[in-house]
Amino acid sequence: MARAVPVDRNTNRELYNIVENLSITAGLPVPKIYIVNEPALNAFATGRDPKHAVVCVTRGLLEKLNKTELEGVLAHELSHIGNRDILVNTIAVILVGFISILADIFLRSMFFGGGRRRNSEGGGQAQAIMMLIGIALSILAPISATLMQLAISRRRESLADATGALLTRYPEGLAAALEKIAADVRTMRYAKNTTSHLWIDDPFTGQKRTV
Repeated sequence: MARAVPVDRNTNRELYNIVENLSITAGLPVPKIYIVNEPALNAFATGRDPKHAVVCVTRGLLEKLNKTELEGVLAHELSHIGNRDILVNTIAVILVGFISILADIFLRSMFFGGGRRRNSEGGGQAQAIMMLIGIALSILAPISATLMQLAISRRRESLADATGALLTRYPEGLAAALEKIAADVRTMRYAKNTTSHLWIDDPFTGQKRTV
């Protein structure tokens, strides 16, 4: 989906060596490495566990960052792999969807089952109260679940920053890289809404989101 191209030691020795050295320091197997031919400064990591992990960087990131800055970004992404953040985020997404489905089921049961119970049992007032509760849950549950997901994501990002700084022993490298990434306003041509959460920076800067 990102139109990334795999690289190895022979096709990009410098990038491979950085990832390999950081992986050894972190006690992780060397992940698969990909490059996206985009001028924007961005990167992401994915994979259900360290043995099936991928690190991806854009061409712009390789061109605009110096070695210490690139090490900082790659250490951040490897920290996501080591901390199993992809798995945590997947569970959070599933939990958000599950809560939303439960709220929808509850509301539908009030609509389709409430009328029959009201007629047979005469509990019109109680059914009205339950209907209001169902409507409130259907509105608040997805919102609260999404807020919880965002809170988890933010905490995992902070943890990846801290773990990455421990890997490189030079937090200034990541800090400088993040300043350059934040200042970059170029959009990504192949960005998708379904994968936007993986990137270290929002790939839709000034761009309409795509499916």
